Amino acid sequence: MAESGLAMWPSLLLLLLLPGPLPIAGTEDAAFPHLGESSQPLLRACPLRCSCPRVDTVDCDGLDLRVFPDNITRAAQHLSLQNNQLQELPYNELSRLSGLRTLNLHNNLISSEGLPDEAFESLTQLQHLCVAHNKLSVAPQFLPRSLRVADLAANQVMEIFPLTFGEKPALRSVYLHNNQLSNAGLPPDAFRGSEAIATLSLSNNRLSYLPPNLPPSLERLHLQNNLISKVPRGALSRQTQLRELYLQHNQLTDSGLDATTFSKLHSLEYLDLSHNQLTTVPAGLPWTLAILHLGRNRIRQVEAARLHGARGLRYLLLQHNQLGSSGLPAGALRPLRGLHTLHLYGNGLDRVPPALPRRLRALVLPHNHVAALGARDLVATPGLTELNLAYNRLASARVHHRAFRRLRALRSLDLAGNQLTRLPMGLPTGLRTLQLQRNQLRMLQPEPLAGLDQLRELSLAHNRLRVGDIGPGTWHELQALQVRHRLVSHTVPRAPPSPCLPCHVPNILVSW
Repeated sequence: MAESGLAMWPSLLLLLLLPGPLPIAGTEDAAFPHLGESSQPLLRACPLRCSCPRVDTVDCDGLDLRVFPDNITRAAQHLSLQNNQLQELPYNELSRLSGLRTLNLHNNLISSEGLPDEAFESLTQLQHLCVAHNKLSVAPQFLPRSLRVADLAANQVMEIFPLTFGEKPALRSVYLHNNQLSNAGLPPDAFRGSEAIATLSLSNNRLSYLPPNLPPSLERLHLQNNLISKVPRGALSRQTQLRELYLQHNQLTDSGLDATTFSKLHSLEYLDLSHNQLTTVPAGLPWTLAILHLGRNRIRQVEAARLHGARGLRYLLLQHNQLGSSGLPAGALRPLRGLHTLHLYGNGLDRVPPALPRRLRALVLPHNHVAALGARDLVATPGLTELNLAYNRLASARVHHRAFRRLRALRSLDLAGNQLTRLPMGLPTGLRTLQLQRNQLRMLQPEPLAGLDQLRELSLAHNRLRVGDIGPGTWHELQALQVRHRLVSHTVPRAPPSPCLPCHVPNILVSW
């Protein structure tokens, strides 16, 4: 989404070249009227090598132009000069085009020296401006009040001015990602008077703290890949419409947040704090939050008290932290009654966390230290449809034969990369996918697979199986099974599958 400003422009220009009226450009501008509608007769004159399919549309895309084209009609409303070699915009040429509503300068060589302060002064009807992927070091001092979408991404911008984006009542989307903005280059009144901005992208800059005085109308705020170590108190107190907040890949610590940081975000649904330096779950999370990314931090403890406010959470991602079993005690996740998916990939857990939310549907625990599955370890989550315990330390002797007895809804079970020497007993009869590759399996017997008539995929690659180790009747009920990986070890000569696959199971596919 951070790149949505860049992605919109090629689609917009494609639509401009269609013979009919132009549809709405994107979801963030859904309230805007159609652009490009015209009943004027076609104009015969057109800049050399450019295309003018309509009287109000001039398309000079990708012509390797080094000079701003002349002979552009004053009636032009949509001008595309993207993918050229322009280094400057002459004021005298732009000033004639007072009716422009769309100006696309994406991917040129325009520098701040080549962009006069008054360059856009006469473009009083301009709504969409793209100057992304150029060489601007400072933003234009003045942009038209009529703007709705402004894209200055992927330049070298170090400074913007109060009237660059301020006093723009119709402005909805601002894209400033991939620049060199620090907090010093972003004035406190940068967005004053622009109370309709819904999308603001400041990712991949040099901000060290969350900027103050952001528009209260924000719905999406991208701040990932900065140097942010602190969110000042009150910085997000007015953003009650914010739905998505991206703060991943920063330098946030526990002291850089407080209990009020997110508490006023009454519309927040998506919060990404991954790839920071947090050691605990932030406090004050709003009840509206549905997705919380906390992966690749330094979290050692999850406290129930910090999750009480986030009772609407559906997806909790805690992969690649420093959680041991003591850091996720029984009841820690009890406030999250509606939790659907829990990711704990790459921690230090030596057992399945106890007392997980009853409505949990997906439990993802690969690359931990889980060495045993007891009879009651999974009874709290009867609604699980996906269980991933790959690359742990499970041995057959420590997997209880009743470990899976309550998981009647389970459809996908991943036990790859463990130390199993035989198939677990008591597998749920509704299973469709069973991953057992990279274990120590030495035999296959029919009993563990009995009743698994829904099984569609069984992965057995990289075990110690030989053709003679597969017991008679093993495949009898597996009418729809596809064994996708090699069954036998590399020491066994390749042979047709008939010795171990009875001919009355025509739907089985074995790769040798």
